[in-house]
Amino acid sequence: MNDNKGFNYAFGVSRHSLRIFGVWPDPLVSLSDFHRPSIRFIIAMSIVLFYAIMPTTINTIRAWGNVIRMVEGIATTNFCMLALCKIFGTWYHRKTLRTLMTSIMTDWTSKNNEERNTMLHITRRGRILCITCYAMMIILISFFINSNLIKIFRNISQPQRTLVYPFNYFYNSQKSPNYEITCLFQLIAGACSCFINSSIDVFISLLLLHICAQLINLRMALNNLVDKLAEGSISSSSFKKGLAEITTRHEHLIRNTKIVNNCYSIILFLHMFATTFQLCFKSFQFFTIIIRHLDVPIITKIYALLYFIYELMHLYIYCYSAERLLTESVNMMHGAYECKWYDLPSKDAKNLIFMIRRSAIPFRLKAGKFGTFSIEMFGNVRYLKRKYSIFHTYYKTKYLIFNIQQRE
Repeated sequence: MNDNKGFNYAFGVSRHSLRIFGVWPDPLVSLSDFHRPSIRFIIAMSIVLFYAIMPTTINTIRAWGNVIRMVEGIATTNFCMLALCKIFGTWYHRKTLRTLMTSIMTDWTSKNNEERNTMLHITRRGRILCITCYAMMIILISFFINSNLIKIFRNISQPQRTLVYPFNYFYNSQKSPNYEITCLFQLIAGACSCFINSSIDVFISLLLLHICAQLINLRMALNNLVDKLAEGSISSSSFKKGLAEITTRHEHLIRNTKIVNNCYSIILFLHMFATTFQLCFKSFQFFTIIIRHLDVPIITKIYALLYFIYELMHLYIYCYSAERLLTESVNMMHGAYECKWYDLPSKDAKNLIFMIRRSAIPFRLKAGKFGTFSIEMFGNVRYLKRKYSIFHTYYKTKYLIFNIQQRE
């Protein structure tokens, strides 16, 4: 597998997905072409904002007091706003991300076969997550479009036709073909929101897994360097020079991790915060349907369940990649300690202390300044309890309002 094919194998799907929205940080494009936003980026932002976020926000405000409608509106607004923040954040940091992608492309061109095989091994796991995420996205979008098309066709002959996201636009949206065009754009807005969330989440995950592969290669290079000095095949000066290169490369990976955190830390905090509420809202909708025995189409129930799985999957993608990054960064310290340092001269063995000390600080994917992603966070009982407590509060509120309405 040549260099370009290796890079395309790792980031090919993300590249094509982000290019659709005009936010791909192409390392082959000069910086002068990054000054103006892409037309595709402006169109995607406008469609999501005008045909999804604005209608659902206004409807949520108007539905004040009706808990079921409010929860449904907030969930949709929450999801679309998160997509808007992700695509805007990727566009805003496009120059910084372009520098990172240039570094990644260089990694694929400057590695030997052994190191490239390690990168491919990690990349295959990333592609499995990527394909699974996109497959779930396609299924979710299919259910979203089919369920709304059924509703549109049922109401198309009615005098008062319902939009996907009801809203009073500045034009007559009840008149044909305005009604059909408006419904089409609202369906596109919902599908774009799902596509944007999946594309950005997969892209960030692949960035982290690439750094993991570089850490593994760096640990192998350190072990090989120590073995060569212990066997006497290289001199002490060559060992110091090689160790300096490894230290410089380690600092470079630290900077790459900081770039990812600086670009997406706030967005990931919003993602973690929004996902918490999304799971609460969808749980509320699902259990309301079951407990109150509402006459809801089976396709709506399946869609709610798929959406719940979709949100958990995206949270797991972040937690898995962040956990792997943390593990490989700590393994760098263990690798320096477990090599044959005891066979080295004392003055050379002492130089390994600097690498061990620097590797003691693990790499983390931060969610703002309030937490970090990890498998522990994904399965934390307290984290699940917080989601349940919020859901329980909303359900008690709904049940109280329902009883008051029945008495009146």
